[in-house]
Amino acid sequence: MKGILSMEERNGQPHKRRVRYKGTHPRKYSEKYKEHNPEKYKDTIEKVIRKGSTPAGMHISICVKEILDFLQIKPGMKGLDATLGYGGHSRKMLEQLKGQGHLYGLDVDPIEIVKTTERLKEAGFDESVFTSIHQNFAHVDEVAKKYGPFNFLLADLGVSSMQIDNPERGFSFKNEGPLDLRLNPQTGISAAERLKEVRADELEWMLIDNADEPYAGEIARTIISKRRKGQAVETTTQLAQIIEEALSNVPEKERGEAVKKSCARVFQALRIDVNSEFEVLDAFLQKLPEVMAPGGRIAILTFHSGEDRLVKKAFKEMQRAGIYSEVATEVIRPSAEECARNPRARSTKMRWAIKA
Repeated sequence: MKGILSMEERNGQPHKRRVRYKGTHPRKYSEKYKEHNPEKYKDTIEKVIRKGSTPAGMHISICVKEILDFLQIKPGMKGLDATLGYGGHSRKMLEQLKGQGHLYGLDVDPIEIVKTTERLKEAGFDESVFTSIHQNFAHVDEVAKKYGPFNFLLADLGVSSMQIDNPERGFSFKNEGPLDLRLNPQTGISAAERLKEVRADELEWMLIDNADEPYAGEIARTIISKRRKGQAVETTTQLAQIIEEALSNVPEKERGEAVKKSCARVFQALRIDVNSEFEVLDAFLQKLPEVMAPGGRIAILTFHSGEDRLVKKAFKEMQRAGIYSEVATEVIRPSAEECARNPRARSTKMRWAIKA
C-alpha cells in the first residue's frame, strides 16, 4: 500500500528486488538467489547437497574428519589455513580451539576472502580468534615472521566451487564467460591473453605436463591454427568448441565423453599455467618447515597427480634430512559415502607431515 515503508526503507536502505528469471527455477548463476544466501535458505541448500550437487556460490569442505583427526587441534594452539576459500575447514578448526588460541587464514583471491571473513565473523569467529590475510601461500614465510610459528597447518589445493561456478571467473567450460582462470584477477594475464602469445610446442607440453592430455598435439595445433587466421580465443565456450573440433577424428560413440574429459584437462592445464601453481606450491613446500613449531602438524589436500608428486617428494626428502619426524606413507582418501555426497571429492588425496 502507498505510504507504508518497508523495513529496508525505514533503515535508509532502498528495497532491492531479486533478479527475475524465466521458468520455475533459476538457471543462470546470477539468478540463483537462494544459493548465494545459504544461511538464509538452509532447507534449499541441504536439498541440493543431498542430491549430490554443490550449490552455486558455495563450497563443500572435503575430508573434514580426516583432517581434524590428524591435526589434533587443542585450545590455545596457533594454526594456519593456507587456502581459506569458503572457510568450511577454518570454521571446523576454529570450533576445536573453543575460543582459545588463534587461526590465521590466507587466500590469494581478493573477491572471496572478503565474503569468507564476514561469513566466519557472523558465525561467531571475530578478530579475537581469527585473522584473514590476502596473501599467496608462496609467501608463507613472511606471514610466519609476523604471526608464527604454527602448531597446525592445512593447505587445500583445490579450486573452490564458488570460483568454478561463477561464469565471470572463467574456470569452467560448461558456462559462457571470459576465458580468465586467474585465482587473483587483479594480477598477471588471463588464459585468453596467454593463448595469444604461446608457441605451439610450448602449448602442447603445457597440456601434457599440467594435465596428461592425450590429445595435446591435436588441440595445440587447432588453437594455433585459429589464432593464425585471426580467430582469438576469448571465451570459455569458444575454447570448448575448438577442443571439440580438434577431436573430430575420435569415433563418434566415444567423442562426447572424450571432449568432456579433454575440456576439463585443458582448463586445468591453463589454470595451472596462468597461476604458476607448480612454482607456487614448490616455494610453499620448501618454506613449510621454518613456519612450523616443533611437533607441528601439516595436512595437504591435492587433486591431481602433478600436485601430489610434488608434495610426496618434498615430504620424503625432508624426512630423510631429519626435518620431519614422520610423513604419510600412504595417501588418505575421502570415504565412499563422502564421494557419493560430494562428487568433487573423488580425486582428493591427503598427505601429512610432522615437524621434528
